[in-house]
Order: sequence, then C-alpha cells, then structure tokens
Amino acid sequence: MKSVVNQLCQLQDLILARDEHLATESSENLVELNQSIEEMTKTLPRPVQEFYQRLFNRNHVIMSPVHNSCCAVCGMRLPVSHIQAVRQCQSLQTCPGCSRILFEELDAPQWVGATPSRAEPRKNGISRFSAESLMVPDLLAGSAEDAIEVLAARMETGGFVSRADKLISAAMNRESIFSTAMEHGLAFPHIRGVEGGPLTLACGVSREPFTWDAEGSQVNIVFLITIPTAVSAFYTILSANLMRAFLSEANRKALLAAETPTALWKALTKATRYAIK
Repeated sequence: MKSVVNQLCQLQDLILARDEHLATESSENLVELNQSIEEMTKTLPRPVQEFYQRLFNRNHVIMSPVHNSCCAVCGMRLPVSHIQAVRQCQSLQTCPGCSRILFEELDAPQWVGATPSRAEPRKNGISRFSAESLMVPDLLAGSAEDAIEVLAARMETGGFVSRADKLISAAMNRESIFSTAMEHGLAFPHIRGVEGGPLTLACGVSREPFTWDAEGSQVNIVFLITIPTAVSAFYTILSANLMRAFLSEANRKALLAAETPTALWKALTKATRYAIK
C-alpha cells in the first residue's frame, strides 16, 4: 500500500502543477500534464481510483500529511491508534474530519519560525509571507539548483524553515515534473508540505540571466516558496498575482536595480502592493 500512497502523492503534485499553469493562464505543458495525470490515474487499483475521483471532485488537495498528531489540512487531532495505522500503511487511512488520505513524512522540512503574538499588528501584503531577511539581491547562480540552494539556506539560517537540504531536494523533484521558469526571466520553485507555519517566500535576483532548465529558459529573478498543505489552493492565486505584478517591466527593473536586501524588500513590497493584499 505504501507504493499506492506514493503514487497518489505524485498524482496530486501533477494535479496541482496543472492548477498552477491554469492560474497563470499558461498553456505550456498542459497537454503533457493532462496526459500524465490520465495515465497515472488509470494505473491505480480500481477501488482506489474510484475513491480518489470522489475526493478530487470535492477538492484538488486529496492527500494530507500528519503533522503534530493532526491532519495538516483540517487540523483534526488524530488518536494514537490512527497515527500508527498511517505509519504502518497496510491500508489507506483517511482523516475523520475532511476525508483526505493521510500519509506521514517523518523527515520532511518544517516551519521553525516564531508564531506571531496576538499583540503584534496584523501584517499586510507580501509581508505576510516574507521578510527583508529573505531577500538576496546578489544571487550568484549558474543553474536552478544553485539558486534554490542559496535561497533555501537563507530560509534555514534566518530561522524560518528547517532542513535546507530537504528543501533543495523537494524543489528539484518538483522541477523534474515541469520547470517553474516563466517568461520575463522569472522562476517560481516551490516545496509543498512544509507544515507548522505560514507560506514563506524568499527572493533572489541575479545581475546576469542564467540557464534554468533543459529548455534553456533564462532566469534572473527567483522566488522560492514553501507551502503548507492547507494553503495549496491559495498558492496558485499567489503565484498568479506575483506573475501579473512582474509582467510590468518597471517592476522587474526595480528588483534588478536593488543592491541591498533593504532596497530589494522595498522594491518587492512596492511592486506587489496592489497584486497581493
């Protein structure tokens, strides 16, 4: 059954990748994605295939990791016996609250940042997901992996997310499904299932464009984003809004002109003030 759960996780990655393309109004790779989804769905055991389809018809997030003894999507606390059954993986286990299929990743990266106190002012816009300390205005990279390594390390050393090595591995696995490079030198590598805190965004800017993928896409602005499972659907909206904000050449030039983390943070905040509420 472990292989079936792994296959369902891969299938969900493909589905969410397709949702991202649709949200950004990009038709590139959609035919391949649809074909991969159809082929992988057909190889599921028939009872699992039918159950998956019922879940998919309700919500495209069909899988949920167990985090701190809870379903990471709906937050329902699970009894020890249920968690043990998930761990043993002898049959599909579902959440009693949201009916999603549960799985466990014991060594997955986790959010380790401080939880804001209720006394702190509510953050708005991009500051809900990022911070000046996650800005890299002098990104030195010759490949997607180089860029992701730098930004993942910044997330870890900044005290936001653990296990930079796991972030890099997960992000590169996502790149192997389909490249996250977009037009205008933008790339949006990301990692799902980083539980325990909010969505987190680091931004790196390279003075010179570098080759991102096998297709030769040239990139010089990179957003590395970690995504808790519960906000997977919101990420598709966020990425689409970021893309729209940086269709503006003036906004891209402002990021490229920033020479310090402070200047890059100010440029990013200004460029996204209307796109991200």
